[in-house]
Amino acid sequence: MVRAASPLAFDRVTKVHGAGPTAVRALGPVSFAVAPGEFVAIMGPSGSGKSTLLGLAGALDTPTEGTVSIEGHDLSALTPGALAALRRRTIGYVFQDLNLLPGLTAVENAALPLELDGASIPAARSEALAALEAVDLARLAHRFPDDLSGGERQRVAIARAFVGPRSLLLADEPTGALDSLTGERVLALLRAQCDRGLTAVLVTHDAAHAAWADRILFLRDGAIVDESRPAR
Repeated sequence: MVRAASPLAFDRVTKVHGAGPTAVRALGPVSFAVAPGEFVAIMGPSGSGKSTLLGLAGALDTPTEGTVSIEGHDLSALTPGALAALRRRTIGYVFQDLNLLPGLTAVENAALPLELDGASIPAARSEALAALEAVDLARLAHRFPDDLSGGERQRVAIARAFVGPRSLLLADEPTGALDSLTGERVLALLRAQCDRGLTAVLVTHDAAHAAWADRILFLRDGAIVDESRPAR
């Protein structure tokens, strides 16, 4: 039986900023792999390399050394066009700054990645409505971001992150601007999506939020220093 390629794998990855005596090692060497449908949380103090790791995972930055692979594809071997297509079609992002466009409705915001990738407006909107339904927000599909609560806007951002065929979701402190109750609901939503087959990597400072994950990796000074599996 042929095993599916890991949705995300780091092989001896290092990231260094600058050169010579002013060089700063932000990450590495780091090696780990995420299984299909797995929910992995990344924890560590400020400056430990969490955001650097997530940027490399999302093909937003390139490693100084080592290999980052998504679904078996070495990112460094892809052409710029192939890399852009991978970002659009495979990877979804949820950040504290949600980057919702205020002039677009919830469904239009969620459909935007598909439309930018060439999908027809009807097809993109249909996929976006399905994604909003998955986050229990279809009833508010035609509201603008300013007419939604913080938690509702966050759910729109999550729907946009996994709309269409995307299989890997990366979230950087997605509950940082939310109250505790809404934050827990967002984490429960991410957990439910992973239970349906989505793969997710969450950066968080909150141990209670990390407890929703299947596995927690602890970073310190750019290195993975520990790993645990929360009781489920």
